[in-house]
Amino acid sequence: MTKLEKVIPLDGRDLHLTIGCFAPQADGAVLVRSGNTAVLVTATQAGTRDGIDFLPLTVDYEERLYAAGRIPGGFLRREGRPPEKAILTGRLIDRPLRPLFPSWLRTDLQVVATTVSMDEQVPPDVLAVTGASIAVLLGQIPFNGPMAAVRVGLVGDDFIINPTYAEIEAGDLDLVVAGTDAGVVMVEAGANQLPEQDVIEAIDFGYEVVRDLIQAQRDLLAELGIPLIEVATPTLDPTLQDFIYQKAAGPIQAVLQRFEPKTIRDAALDEVQAAIGQDINSLDETDPVYLAATASPKALPTLFKSVTKKLMRQQIIEKGVRVDGRQLDEVRPISCDVGVLPTRVHGTGLFNRGLTQVMSVVTLGTPGDAQEMDDLHPDEEKRYLHHYNFPPYSVGEARPMRSPGRREIGHGALAERALIPVLPPQQEFPYVIRVVSEVLSSDGSTSMGSVCGSTLALMDAGIPILKPVSGAAMGLIKEGEEVRILTDIQGIEDFLGDMDFKVAGTETGITALQMDMKITGLPLDVITQAIQQARPARLHILEKMLACLPTSRSHLSPFAPRLISFKIEPELIGLVIGPGGKMIKSITEETGAKVDIQDDGTVTVSAIDEDKAKRARSIIQGLTRKINTGDVFLGKVTRVIPIGAFVEFLPNKEGMIHISQLAEYRVGKVEDEVNVGDEVIVKIREIDPRGRVNLTRLGIHPDEAVAARTVVAE
Repeated sequence: MTKLEKVIPLDGRDLHLTIGCFAPQADGAVLVRSGNTAVLVTATQAGTRDGIDFLPLTVDYEERLYAAGRIPGGFLRREGRPPEKAILTGRLIDRPLRPLFPSWLRTDLQVVATTVSMDEQVPPDVLAVTGASIAVLLGQIPFNGPMAAVRVGLVGDDFIINPTYAEIEAGDLDLVVAGTDAGVVMVEAGANQLPEQDVIEAIDFGYEVVRDLIQAQRDLLAELGIPLIEVATPTLDPTLQDFIYQKAAGPIQAVLQRFEPKTIRDAALDEVQAAIGQDINSLDETDPVYLAATASPKALPTLFKSVTKKLMRQQIIEKGVRVDGRQLDEVRPISCDVGVLPTRVHGTGLFNRGLTQVMSVVTLGTPGDAQEMDDLHPDEEKRYLHHYNFPPYSVGEARPMRSPGRREIGHGALAERALIPVLPPQQEFPYVIRVVSEVLSSDGSTSMGSVCGSTLALMDAGIPILKPVSGAAMGLIKEGEEVRILTDIQGIEDFLGDMDFKVAGTETGITALQMDMKITGLPLDVITQAIQQARPARLHILEKMLACLPTSRSHLSPFAPRLISFKIEPELIGLVIGPGGKMIKSITEETGAKVDIQDDGTVTVSAIDEDKAKRARSIIQGLTRKINTGDVFLGKVTRVIPIGAFVEFLPNKEGMIHISQLAEYRVGKVEDEVNVGDEVIVKIREIDPRGRVNLTRLGIHPDEAVAARTVVAE
């Protein structure tokens, strides 16, 4: 392909495309650059895989530390397991891309996006999403594109396109919108309790720019002389299709109209499918239906699913009734509980919505427990960690347990994003917080169940969150021009529906959004309806949660560490740490407390026993306190010599009381007044040029003595 460089104007943050220069053996490749951030995106199509009934698409996002001029750590000095941010970016590329490939495609596809340069100003993720569309189009792979994505930020009252990291941090919105000519196909957002209307306007603002990027891709293909492939659905042999429909339609409809629980309904549908399989096996071996079924073993389950999908959707469109008998805007029965585990756990919340059950568990840690971020992005650490587990028993399956996959990491990140806006500021609550959401039973919307259960767990742990957060998953059934929005979708409605739109927020506004489509796009008015319909559902769920626990508990778990934070002068940090860490180690050994010191001089002392934390604070403050002539202290005699006594008046700080300063009268022998181990009130009489401290017991006002004893007691 001829090398081509093209610039797409984009609201002051132009995109630079380089084509025909990199990865010549990939079917399609493009280098997308904005500022000094550049992402190489490739798309490759391999042979058809037989015997599968899904699209074998793999989307990988790779970060290379050379992109930021860094060498990886560790023994091998090379990149290893992808960091969480890379996994989430891979999902961000996959989600708007996957529904645009034709449903019949069974060709192995791989899209790889690699960040090869990064200026730590421009996030690479939205560049990779748009680059994926361009690479697929250049490779002439069957695709209902073009597709593009932009990020929308809100700084003050102004929306901005593709904000920098600093602008995202300073703003109240971080929204990614992806779309096609047909409409919006994916939304991902975190917000600072924004009203619904503000979020809707942001999506509209972003989609206008998405349309410009789509047109730019069309112009690019025309300039290169590459035709846009028309995607057509292959015609199926109607013989088997008609047979299954005639056999299955009546029994399936009867099952769907009985409004039975999921387990009973699924078992009944399995029986219907098995009966049809027996009917096919009983046919003559020369029968066209038998031949079609045996030629394609996956045909029966695929067509049975198609009939079930058609009838379920028809029931919703025509009668406004769902498979469990609910109305379109009705939420399943909800129950909540807190403190369900022994008190050794810092906080727990149990949330039930229908057959979905999530238990969230909170652990409070010290600043040293924060997660260090070893990736290309500016954030150095995380103080709020949200992990999501989806064991096989939650859906009644038995399979090997594996490390968290993309889905688990994605759902945990969504719940994390929903709750971060309501966490107390670090200055007020310096704990590191980890929440683990265990999905104990799944029938749809477990990510929003995690948000609700985790809100209860945070409150149960005594964390003073700003406001409680609830969430609901909205669904969509679209047949031609007929559209129905479903509140609180369950598993079958997600599986056979057209949309999974998760909305989380407080009574004030939205904190997180995530919308995924199974169709090629959705107009803004339908998205608006879904967001607005989610609000009463969220408030209803929130009411049930607050009936269980109205406010955060006034106290922390007795097993949570007690933290005391204070500041010292940054130049004194070395004094607290000591040579080779000797001083800080001795403080820890003496008090049993853990000490964390930040570069700005913030010291956080933690211990299960608050008295131990106070003792460590006292030692550190003593080490770093600036002393002046006239200061009064309660000290302890450490040594006695003929001419006086040495007193430790602050940790590791001694001064000497000359025998003449021990009493108002003449003292014949030091031991007549003080002995080793005695506590004495002393005043600094003099600090000589060499820093030596001379103390006195004379001239101390009674109020000064009381104040010195009070400081030590505290």
